[in-house]
This record gives sequence, structure tokens and C-alpha cells, in this order.
Amino acid sequence: MKSILIATTALITLSSAQTLSIKGSDTLGAKLVPQLAEAFKAAGNKEVKFEIAAEGSSTAFPALANGTAQIGMSSRKVKDDERTFCRTKGVYLKEHPACHDMICVIINKNSPLSGLTKAQVSKIFTGQVKDWSEIGGSPGQISIYTRNTSSGTYKDWQKLAMGGRDYPASSLKMAGNEQIAQEVAKNKNGIGYVGLAYSKTPGTKTLVIDGVQPVAQNAKKYAYARLCYLYGPDKPSPEAEAFMKFVESPAGQEIVSKVGFIPVKDL
Repeated sequence: MKSILIATTALITLSSAQTLSIKGSDTLGAKLVPQLAEAFKAAGNKEVKFEIAAEGSSTAFPALANGTAQIGMSSRKVKDDERTFCRTKGVYLKEHPACHDMICVIINKNSPLSGLTKAQVSKIFTGQVKDWSEIGGSPGQISIYTRNTSSGTYKDWQKLAMGGRDYPASSLKMAGNEQIAQEVAKNKNGIGYVGLAYSKTPGTKTLVIDGVQPVAQNAKKYAYARLCYLYGPDKPSPEAEAFMKFVESPAGQEIVSKVGFIPVKDL
């Protein structure tokens, strides 16, 4: 009788555990959302388990549509066709601003450059400028590191910095912010872009753009600022709704700041 009672108790504990699947943006999913998840559990939600897959913003919406994610992470706004696709699957998306971000231009720490103009950035990332000596740097062929095509940051950068033009064929596509930073740190001729929370990677330095430093207090005037979002269905699960409310709460936004992003209320 005693053993049966123990087994029954264990079964109740397991059945009460809930798994919250969150998929999408690497910018949010590599650092911020895992720390928010830990804080959420510590705030009295220990029964919630998290599965976080940070593979790019464009992966969030198919996952929401087919029910393999309860929350989608995106470093850009949902596109009309993505919203429509979700609707055809009976999923009506609701948008939750999570934080502000700044896309920072990083170069190797040994470069003599400290800043660029927006025009120079555009010319570099579209392949018009190919050697650092063309813009006052040490001679050397520029190595461009970008995110992959499933990334919201990849597309945001195209829009914000490149006038919608294409990346050069020689650019090297990386899976995430951390990978870009690591490659730039190893390559004296490297340049890339990363979210604000990834801009302090050892071996790299962040460039001033048109005289504006990419720091939180300059977010309104920095050239490459943006909002990042969480998306969920209009009728989320109790766990998903509670987590998104936590992210928007003062406690959640304090973590946003500690990780290196900018709280929504600060702009």
C-alpha cells in the first residue's frame, strides 16, 4: 500500500509539469529568453519546463502555426504573409514587445578604425568597398560576416543599413550573434553586426556610426535601433500567458537591462 501511494504521488507531480516551447530569434533566444525563463521559474513557477530553440526569427511563425511552439521570438515584426499563414491554421497572432535592441557594427580590436558613416557601412556590406584602405583602415581585404537568411537580423540589416540591396556573394553567413563575434575576433580584417547584448565580445570593438555610440541612452538617435518581440496566439496557454506577462513586468524588464538590451519602457 505504501509503495502504491508513492507511485501515485510521483505520477501527480509529473502530470502537473508543463513544457513551454519557445522558438525563433537567436538574438532573443541565445541569452535573454533563457535568463527570463530561469527567473520565471524562480518566481514560483518551478513546474514549468522550457524548450528554447533559437534558429532565427523566420522559424517562429511556422512553429506557432503548426503548434510546435507556444511562443515565437522575433527580432522584427511579423510579415503579413506570416500572419496570414498562421491564420489559415487557426492561429491568430498577438504581439508582445519584449525589448529594444541596437544592431552594432563590430570589427577586430586591432583595427585602427573607431567609427564609420552610414554611407561607408552601406558600401562595405553591399560589396562596393572591398579593402579597409579605401576608408582609412590598414590595407587588407574586408571579410564580411552576416547572419543566415532565416534571421530577422539579416533582413533588418538589409533594410536599415543597405537600402534593401543584396549582400555580396563573398559574405560569410553565421548561425548566430555569438558566431559572428567569434569570427570577427579571430580575423583582423573582419566586420559584422550583432545585437547590443553581444557587442562586448573579447577581441572585438564596436564602431561609432555617424558620431553616435551604440549605447542605451542613444537608442533614439542611433541609426540601427529596433524593437524585438514575442508572439503568441490570441488565446495562449496559461503558462505562455503568464510568461509573457512576466517578460513585460518590472522584474522581467530588469533582466532585459541586465542582459544588455534596453527595456521597453525606456523609450
